Amino acid sequence: AVKKNAPNAQLVSLAERARGLRLTSVKVSEGMRTGSFRSCFRGQGIEFDGVREYERGDDVRSIDRNVTARSGRPFVRIYREERELTVFLVVDDSRSMRSLSGSFSRRDKALEAAALLAFAAERNASPVGSVVFDSSPGRAFPPRAGRDRVLAILSDLEHRESREGGTALSGALAGASRVLGNRALVIVISDFRSTGYETALGMLTRRHDVVACRVVSPADLSLPDVGYAPFRDPETGARESFPTGSPVFRARWEKEGREAIHHWERECLRRGVSPLVISTEEDTGAELARFFSARGERAF
Repeated sequence: AVKKNAPNAQLVSLAERARGLRLTSVKVSEGMRTGSFRSCFRGQGIEFDGVREYERGDDVRSIDRNVTARSGRPFVRIYREERELTVFLVVDDSRSMRSLSGSFSRRDKALEAAALLAFAAERNASPVGSVVFDSSPGRAFPPRAGRDRVLAILSDLEHRESREGGTALSGALAGASRVLGNRALVIVISDFRSTGYETALGMLTRRHDVVACRVVSPADLSLPDVGYAPFRDPETGARESFPTGSPVFRARWEKEGREAIHHWERECLRRGVSPLVISTEEDTGAELARFFSARGERAF
């Protein structure tokens, strides 16, 4: 994961960061395997699928002693679920995701989270697909297994051009429903600064296991005292000034920000969606690993 004081993540390409992201994705893939496989396909079991060379972070208990002895290099046994877990990413690339109020923009964190989840799916030999949206849904990548699919998805996200304002979250969710056949783990990564998407989100949960990952920034909950400051809505371009020097105003800003998150979490749970909040200032890999591991514990 990227450190808090590192340079803006967008300045370093995913190709340059791929090795580090793959290492970080180890714990995410373990949590995803135990949490999501069991929640989607409880009782299906696993079967032996082959061996591969040991990589840093692998559980030493999975080392295949016979193959290791014959080859002189450590190999681990790998397994696959009797039913595949398909992973599908719905990623927000609207203008509100690109605003910067801390070390990283929401888009930086969304891109990092998408990369970690895609690499984790690859590590689990899971088919992975995606759709990215801003003012309209972009190209949909149907789920496929393999590194080429992962790199195509991340390239599509990283090199998108910013278009006019608006957030087509509802359309992207509806598109995911059309693309996906069998039950899948659908992970929606967004700031959820949109309206009218709730029905489409609820319908998605009728067939799929849905995780809503809300990316928040420091400014969502706290404003610095800089006097009467101008603000600009990145989606509409509307401008307005607020009295950030007022303790009453700052307290109300924080209260309304927290209430908005709590309301969103309640709505997700009511519709059968698992909510996850990730701050632009937190370790993305650690938060994802913790979330999926906790799901695994609840599955038993």
